[in-house]
Amino acid sequence: MNKVMSIFKNTAVVTPFVAIIIGLLLGAIIMLIGGYDPILAYESLIIKIFGSSYDFGEALRTIVPLIMSGLAVAIAFRSGMFNIGVDGQIIMGSLGALIVGTQLSLPPLLHALTAIIFGALLGGMWGALVGYIKAKRGINEVITCIMLNFIALYISHIVIRTYMPQAGTQRSEMIHSSASIQIGWLSELMGGARIHWGFLIAILAVIFYHIYLNKTKWGYELRAVGLNPHAAKYAGMKVPNVMVRTMFISGVFGGLVGTFEVLGVFKYIAINSVTSGLGFDGIAVSLLGGNTALGVLLSAALIGGLTYGSQGMSFGAEVPGEIIRMVIAFIIFFVAAPGIVRLFLKPLQQKLKKKV
Repeated sequence: MNKVMSIFKNTAVVTPFVAIIIGLLLGAIIMLIGGYDPILAYESLIIKIFGSSYDFGEALRTIVPLIMSGLAVAIAFRSGMFNIGVDGQIIMGSLGALIVGTQLSLPPLLHALTAIIFGALLGGMWGALVGYIKAKRGINEVITCIMLNFIALYISHIVIRTYMPQAGTQRSEMIHSSASIQIGWLSELMGGARIHWGFLIAILAVIFYHIYLNKTKWGYELRAVGLNPHAAKYAGMKVPNVMVRTMFISGVFGGLVGTFEVLGVFKYIAINSVTSGLGFDGIAVSLLGGNTALGVLLSAALIGGLTYGSQGMSFGAEVPGEIIRMVIAFIIFFVAAPGIVRLFLKPLQQKLKKKV
């Protein structure tokens, strides 16, 4: 019983769990009001994810960019900055991967590796630019990020239309097959699901994030600056350097999202008037995961699974896909408002105390 009590006292663990349950229950209520069967809807969601090897592979593919985007937002949060510019860093990463993938001719493994590195560095430099402007000029990073998102979008349009257009379409030409990071044999085994090496890199990124943040001097400086930049400066830490370095790493994570999407999924870039929105999804992943490595991994799996599984709800129970977005919004809301969650937990905690 004491072990059970200790679990319920750990709000960092209990709050997201309770928020998920409340979000799913509210989603079920909305479905009932709309005349839908919530049990059939959630059953269809699960079947969509686990019903076939293809769907399971595609669900994993959906989770990968959310992991990287969540890490990009989380590491900036831990340093006291709000990286709302991950979308722009994704665009620059995808553009870098596209340039290498279409303009160079290299051996398969070297070509893919070069494209990944160049895309990651381009995203990192785009993020570092935000950190530099913040550190040297004191300009709020939110404003800079928003502006750079649009600048990145239109730079990609200019470059694609000038150097890499696909005739008669609103997209770039395809990358060379030697630059692809799709795992052919595993893709065939899973019915054509677009499985790529980005999944392994994402897991390595989660491990790197945990070690860097908790086991290194640079990670300690990052956390110190995030908690109190003035105290960190008084202690002799170079706060501007920490900001630039952190935003560079954040940009690398964001840039890798773009490289994975270009090299492993679509093999081209479409010319769109808006950004992908994956950077903003990363904010939700980071908040739900509490900015921890394991939390980001699990929250990305949850949000990615719900997003992909919503297609099953649409076909299996005729439930609009927007409802699952509402469920995700409910979950994020209750995680961001832990006081409300505590109101739900209080009666249960009191009952457990009486039994003890």
